Amino acid sequence: MPNEKSKTHASRIRAFKKETIHNVVLLATTAFGFVAALAWNTLIQAAFTQFFGTQSTLMAMLCYTIAVTILAVVAITYISRLEVKD
Repeated sequence: MPNEKSKTHASRIRAFKKETIHNVVLLATTAFGFVAALAWNTLIQAAFTQFFGTQSTLMAMLCYTIAVTILAVVAITYISRLEVKD
């Protein structure tokens, strides 16, 4: 009977290690995704400013937000379709 308990304990430790590694990978992936999103945001802001001028007015900020939202929806839709094809 002690042998069974040690197997259960060992399997719990392995499961915990596996889950911890999974969570660290998930956290790192999310962090890199966030950094990439910030970089894209900076690029889009710079492009928007170059084409339409400063974003200091409420109308310019609204247009920027709408443009980014449309871009995000199109990108997410396209990426989602790629995942379904696999």
